[in-house]
Amino acid sequence: MKNLYLKIKEQAGSKYALWILIIISFFESSVFPIPPDVLLIPMILAYPSRAFLFAGVCLISSVLGGVAGYLIGAFLFEEVGQPILNILGQEEHYNQFAENYNNFGSWAVIIAGITPFPYKVITILSGFTGLNFVIFVICSIAARGLRFFLIAVLLWKFGDNIRDFIEERLGLLSIIFVIILAGSFVLISLL
Repeated sequence: MKNLYLKIKEQAGSKYALWILIIISFFESSVFPIPPDVLLIPMILAYPSRAFLFAGVCLISSVLGGVAGYLIGAFLFEEVGQPILNILGQEEHYNQFAENYNNFGSWAVIIAGITPFPYKVITILSGFTGLNFVIFVICSIAARGLRFFLIAVLLWKFGDNIRDFIEERLGLLSIIFVIILAGSFVLISLL
């Protein structure tokens, strides 16, 4: 996995870097294990004036990849998921799980879209459970946009000084942000 990470990172300076970023961003949202950040960060550091273009490309291709993951979940459920549930006698439990997930699925999409949690798991699960597609897309745009544009802003403003900090602490920063965001919503609902 580390070798794959390093090979992707090396591509930041190539003339095909933008296309590679599009491909990685798309497939990471549905099947690929490496996040686009590994290419996005060095590309922004190499070309800071294009930081927001790179973040926008990442956002669009990632959300489209998320839609592909959603469709994988939606279309494979009947062929794969339902027969397994029937064999295991878990159809009732699945229905309850799907109902609970769909009540709070927007939070799952937002949290997975911002944090290092594998976003592809949530995109496919959202399709399996039939989470409202419009809600799924809106939450995906908000979460992925926040993640990629926050990285772009920080790197554009602080450059190399913040790169190591982001690479080492992206997960922790994402979790802190989600806690603050969730706490804000809870606080607002209590007031």
